[in-house]
Amino acid sequence: MLDTEAPVPGVTAGTIKDELKSIAVFQRVDGKHASPEAGDLDLTAGWGHAGKGGVTMPGKGKLIRRDDGACDIFLNDVAFWRNVPGTVWDYTIGGYQVIKKWLSYREKPLLGRGLSPDEVRYVTEMARRLTALIALQSCLDDNYRNVIQTTYPWTNP
Repeated sequence: MLDTEAPVPGVTAGTIKDELKSIAVFQRVDGKHASPEAGDLDLTAGWGHAGKGGVTMPGKGKLIRRDDGACDIFLNDVAFWRNVPGTVWDYTIGGYQVIKKWLSYREKPLLGRGLSPDEVRYVTEMARRLTALIALQSCLDDNYRNVIQTTYPWTNP
């Protein structure tokens, strides 16, 4: 699930599971098709900026938390990913919010270009992977507890 190089059937490849199809859907605010040539894929919402010594600093960006707990994450004033679960937006690895960190390095002034369609799709896939992982969390926790119960107690001679 965390190996971004490996497709996950039902999550990022093949027939996407129904419960994941509505997660992180990329769209324009007005519902029209996005046009990279018109700047629709330019990440300019303020997710990151250059700090001293070339260090990328996180920014506030533009995020709308909806009443249902989901978030809409904006690239710019015209395009966003709709319906990212709050738990997915807040998910951290190594102390960093996964999606926010990824976005912070891809602001147009830092990257020197807009996002590619593949990069836009990658954010959708990342959100779906994290959604699936969070859904598995209680099963993974149960499995961990079961493994602890059946481990062999090694002793030093």
